[in-house]
Amino acid sequence: MVFSLPAGLPPGRFERRDPAEIWVCDELPDDVDVLFGELLRQAAVTGLYPHLCRPHPRDRPEDPAAADAIRLDDVLAADFAAYRQKRLPFWSAPEVISYDIPEDVEPWPHDPGPPFETWPGLAPAGPSAGDGGSGTTPEEAAQRAVAELLSSEPFTPAFALVPARRAADVVAVIGWDGGPPIPLLTALLRSWEDRFGARVVGAYGGDVHVSVARPPLDRASADRLALEHLLSTADNIVDDPPTPFPEYASALIGRTEWRFWWD
Repeated sequence: MVFSLPAGLPPGRFERRDPAEIWVCDELPDDVDVLFGELLRQAAVTGLYPHLCRPHPRDRPEDPAAADAIRLDDVLAADFAAYRQKRLPFWSAPEVISYDIPEDVEPWPHDPGPPFETWPGLAPAGPSAGDGGSGTTPEEAAQRAVAELLSSEPFTPAFALVPARRAADVVAVIGWDGGPPIPLLTALLRSWEDRFGARVVGAYGGDVHVSVARPPLDRASADRLALEHLLSTADNIVDDPPTPFPEYASALIGRTEWRFWWD
């Protein structure tokens, strides 16, 4: 069943993404960032979330309700214990890595890993305007992220409206299939929405792009958030390209756009 559309949309069409129906713009409008922000402001009323996606889908929609059963703290605690056991030899003794490096290639920097022996718990929420934050709304952050993404992205995505309970569920509803466990990713995205004013602005190819209204502003919070990013299973978090954990965490301070990709 198709849904009622907000007024003022450019030409578009409905597409079936079983079992969901989404609306896709015929062409990417010039002011797509402005339109994105405005539609996101209306989403609480319309139940429709703007999203940048693949024009010709090969995706497999999943039920976002699968994320309801995930107890994020418990799951991430177990995942970190297993990850730490596997990686600790490399963090503590980089000489255990043995492979031939060509003379013209810089050696990978040593990664000491996260500064935690056990799961530290979820990162605290990003600061609001009254606590030193910027006061940026999630809609404003998303609009800026879309403008920046499209100014640098060689691939032209499609612009869609997706019926969902919340922006974090769109990845599952639309059926993006880039490689991660979708229930875990959905649970993380929901939690980041609540704590950091994060919004998924696009998912296509192997990438997920997220805007952030209230990023962490101190190193201790950034370390814990970086560990959550790492446990998302995304390949680019510290591994591709090789980035020491402290360097990745430091770059999250004040950062208003997050990108995750899976090879």
